[in-house]
Amino acid sequence: MWGYIIRRLMLIPVTLVGVTFLVFCLTRLVPGGPVERILQEQAMSALSGGKATSGAGKAVSDDELERLEEMFNLQEPMLTGYLQWLGALPRRVQVAKAELTDNNTAELAVVRANGHSAIVNVRREGDSARVDAPEWWEREGWRLELQSPHERALRWAERHHVADPAAIARQEASPALRQWRAVAYRKVFDGVLEGNLGRSYKYNEPVAAMMLERLPVSLYLGLLGALITYLVSIPLGVVKAVRHKSAYDSLTSVLIFTGYAVPGFALGAVLLVFLGARLEWFPLYGLTSPGFEGMPFWEQVRDLLSHTALPLLCYVVSTFAMTTMMMKNNLMDNLGADYVRTAVAKGLTFRQAVWRHAFRNSVIPIASNLGGVVCTVVGGSLLIERVFDIQGFGLLSFQALMDKDYSLIMGTLLLSSVLIIIGNLLSDILVACIDPRVKFQ
Repeated sequence: MWGYIIRRLMLIPVTLVGVTFLVFCLTRLVPGGPVERILQEQAMSALSGGKATSGAGKAVSDDELERLEEMFNLQEPMLTGYLQWLGALPRRVQVAKAELTDNNTAELAVVRANGHSAIVNVRREGDSARVDAPEWWEREGWRLELQSPHERALRWAERHHVADPAAIARQEASPALRQWRAVAYRKVFDGVLEGNLGRSYKYNEPVAAMMLERLPVSLYLGLLGALITYLVSIPLGVVKAVRHKSAYDSLTSVLIFTGYAVPGFALGAVLLVFLGARLEWFPLYGLTSPGFEGMPFWEQVRDLLSHTALPLLCYVVSTFAMTTMMMKNNLMDNLGADYVRTAVAKGLTFRQAVWRHAFRNSVIPIASNLGGVVCTVVGGSLLIERVFDIQGFGLLSFQALMDKDYSLIMGTLLLSSVLIIIGNLLSDILVACIDPRVKFQ
């Protein structure tokens, strides 16, 4: 068994690289990224006669758009950008820029590795630059390069999707780009392998911190929903299979399929209107009330349970029916098998034949579905979280997609993929433990 587990664990990095690289390429190829969105907002504002504004409510210059490109490595080739996000290639950090004056000198304000600011003098000599470097310059790995007006104009044309040589030449001769520019930077390994998932473009917060804040909410609802589903659905499925075609079986089937036919988000909206707004039995939004931290312990428990009841009911309403009917149908198939009749003929009671033989084989398909359960636990239900205004991991992933927040998209994808792969591995191990016919060898 350990050899099988080790082989599966060795496949995890390969799988993650394949999944993340595919999504990384899609985010670069699909239009509507952060830079394009800001440019579109500026264009729409200009057409309406207003002042071009960004999402922050102020005009965005080409220099700020360039910094945004460098934040997401959009100026790099796709493979290079992915390897830098992964942390397998070094990337530029602490970039400082300054235009050269008429006497071909410039002062660069750099932020050192220790966080302190410093001023260095740069002068141009032909197509290269020299810096009056202090003793820390080379020790901290600083580098210096010059960018000509033509190089800056080409980057401007690529950013604005301009292919007209005349327009590029006009931009090159414009006051904004006609000067040479000195650029100082350091190259460091700063990616996923080093524990850095980047910063969110939309919220300007570390991606890892945002996910750690939202993940416990989805785990709480998902794990609690899965636990309740299995604890109720499996015994209910067994009773329905043993008492097939009875009044109890018919009545529970009607209730189960009625719940299955109602979408969870639609049920949530109805429950909010009648039990929340009209009867005021349950809170209308969120997972806790304002001032939750200052409540006594038992008051916190009561408040958390009152906020959890309606979302949890919507979470389990569909999986409850599917698990119950799967358990019933599997058990009925096994009850009609020869080995069950043989066990009864050898002296076992019907109850003993069910629990010792048929039940174990009947839960194999349910155990094999553990990977899908982990997916639901991690991702949660986007629509249910939106209905109840619960800031969970599923809603965070949706917001990242809508905002084209590259760092947040890649971070949520990476965490979801890791947990789903681990869930599939646990599912295989559980099936092998239940089913004696399965051998890891």
